[in-house]
Amino acid sequence: MNKPRRPELLSPAGSLKALRFACAYGADAVYAGLPRYSLRVRKNTFRNAAALAEGIATAHTAGKQFFLAVNLVPHDRKVRTFIDDMAPILDNAQKPDALIMADPGLIMLVRKRWPEMPVHLSVQASTMNSSSVRFWQKLGLRRIILSRELSLDEISEIRQACPDMELEVFVHGALCIAHSGRCLLSGYFSSRDSNQGACTNSCRWKYGIAPAPSAEARPQDAFTPDPAYHPHPLAQQPWLIDETARRAGEYMEIFEDENGAYIMNSRDLRAIEHVRRLVEIGVDSLKIEGRTKSHYYAARTAQLYKRAIDDAVAGRPFDPALLAKLDGLANRGYTDGFLGRHEARETQNYERGESRTDTQEFVAEVTAYDAATGYSTLDVKNRFAVGDRLEIISPDGDRDMTLGALENTEGQPVETAPGNGHTVRAKLGETLPGLTLVARYLQTAREARPQPGPAGS
Repeated sequence: MNKPRRPELLSPAGSLKALRFACAYGADAVYAGLPRYSLRVRKNTFRNAAALAEGIATAHTAGKQFFLAVNLVPHDRKVRTFIDDMAPILDNAQKPDALIMADPGLIMLVRKRWPEMPVHLSVQASTMNSSSVRFWQKLGLRRIILSRELSLDEISEIRQACPDMELEVFVHGALCIAHSGRCLLSGYFSSRDSNQGACTNSCRWKYGIAPAPSAEARPQDAFTPDPAYHPHPLAQQPWLIDETARRAGEYMEIFEDENGAYIMNSRDLRAIEHVRRLVEIGVDSLKIEGRTKSHYYAARTAQLYKRAIDDAVAGRPFDPALLAKLDGLANRGYTDGFLGRHEARETQNYERGESRTDTQEFVAEVTAYDAATGYSTLDVKNRFAVGDRLEIISPDGDRDMTLGALENTEGQPVETAPGNGHTVRAKLGETLPGLTLVARYLQTAREARPQPGPAGS
C-alpha cells in the first residue's frame, strides 16, 4: 500500500508574533490579510505593505509559505482602489505565495494585472460541488477552499471528480451560523458588515426572553404547523427577546415554530479526529481558523494538528490525547460540524457565547534562560502559584511538572505570579527563550465532583 501524501498544514497569522509561533510549532504555511480587503479588521497587525513584507519575509526565512487573504465581497469604492493598493505588495520581490480571493471581479483584475500570481478561492465563495470546482479551475485558479457545509463523503466525491485541483478544508476554529460566513446580522444590528471584515458576532450575544404585551405581537400567518408538530404550550404565546449585555429593554419579536427558537450560537469546529480520513481522501491543505486569536492558540493548534498529520501519514492510530489537549484552549464547546451529521444540540451552544476552558490556561512565556543557574525568566500572562501543575510547551516537545518554587526579579522567593504585567523566575528545566510557553492545569468540573462508585454500590 502506498504511503499517503502529506497535506499542508495552514495556520492563521493575525500578528507577526502569531506567525512566528505557528511556523515554529509546525505550520507549513500561514495566511494573513490587509484589513481593507480581508475579513479581519480587528486584531490585525498587518495593516500596510511594509508590515506584510516583514511577515512574508519571516515566513519565507522559516521555509514556510505565506498566503494573502483578499477575500471580502467589495463595494465599488474598494474595487476602485484595489489595484493601486495591491501593487506595492504584488510588484515587490518579497511577495505572497498566493492570494485567497472570493469576488469574481477582483479575481478578474488580478488575473489581468498579475497573471502568474496563484489564486486560491476563498471559503466565502461557498464551493459545494465538483462542477463549481471545474468552473474555477477553467479560470486558472490554483486551489479551492471548500465550503464548511460539506460532509467527509461529499469532500471525497469532489476529490475523485477533480483529481488535479488542489483542495483545502477547514479543520479547526470558529463556525459561522450563516452559510460559509455570509451573514447580515452584524450589519443589521450594528452597521458593521461581516462581509467587510467588521463582524460583531451578533449570533453569540446573550439574549433574554420576556412575554409580549399582547397576542397581536405574534405574526398570525407566520407558518402553518405540520400536523405532527406538537409544541410546548408556552410556544403558542408571543415572546420578545432582548440582548441583555448591551441592549437590555430593546425588545425584538421572537416566536417558536417547528424548527425551534432560532438560537444562533454555534460550537467551535474541531475535526482533529478526522485528519486521517482527510489524508486518505487526498485533501491538499488542512486549515485552522483564528486570525484574531493569540500566539498561544496559533502555536498550540499547529503543534497538535501536526501530530495528527504525522500519525495519519505514518499509519499510526489516532491519539485521543490530542482531543484533551485542544480542550485546554479557550473554546465555545466543540463539534465536527458538517463533516458528520448531528442533532442540533451537538452543534449549538445554548449556554454561553464566549470562549473559555475548564482544563488548562496559558499563564506565561519564557523570555530568557540562564544555563548557569537553570532559571527561566517568565513573562506572566495569567495567575499561577507554587504547587501548580504546569505543562511546559515548546517546538521540541511538551512535559508536565509541579512548580516547586518561584522568585521575583530581585531573587526573593514568592508564592504567586499575580497575573499579566509581572515577571518572575523559576526552574523549569532547559527552555527555549522566545518560543517556550507555559500552561497551568485547571481542576475541571469533573474532577471537582465526587465520582460515582461501581454500578450497584
